[in-house]
Amino acid sequence: MLKVALTGGIATGKSYVLARLNERGIPTIDADELVHQALGANTPTTREIAAQFGSSFLRPDGSVDRALLATRVFASPEARLRLEAVVHPVVYNAIHTWFDSLADPMGVASIPLLYETRHERDFDFVVVTVCPPEVQIQRLIQRDRMTEGEAQRRIDAQMAADEKASRGDFVIRTDGTMLATDRQVEELLVTLNNPT
Repeated sequence: MLKVALTGGIATGKSYVLARLNERGIPTIDADELVHQALGANTPTTREIAAQFGSSFLRPDGSVDRALLATRVFASPEARLRLEAVVHPVVYNAIHTWFDSLADPMGVASIPLLYETRHERDFDFVVVTVCPPEVQIQRLIQRDRMTEGEAQRRIDAQMAADEKASRGDFVIRTDGTMLATDRQVEELLVTLNNPT
């Protein structure tokens, strides 16, 4: 089975590319969705976060207040590392279990912090989505209603897009039209289905 990782900076089009792959029948899994599940009401991960950061970061239903926690961790590199030490092992365990359960010839896992967590060697190929930082900022402002400063802090907290692109096996540029991105996805699938 071919294990493919899809990565890239925040707001570089990973979700769009993942959706196109899924539409073409490729099994996919999204680390962001796994994090969302892990931070749900009364999970072991949520309890650990409450123990480390305080119960003030929980909502009344027992889930993590993600917006409040994000404000804290993106303002403090030390807090971000503490959070990642709790969340990343849970996410990677779920991804490995998912791959083990597949009977398909290929699966794709979207993992935003693949290189930052040094897990790229877990995969046969890495696909990186990229676009200019100013496009990332505009997308974050429009999509998540962030200020420009908040958007820049999120971008700065990750490895530079150019660095990720230089490490990847394939690069998909997402600053053109949707049709141009779709064409790159098709080309990627042709290559992955016919490895030399």
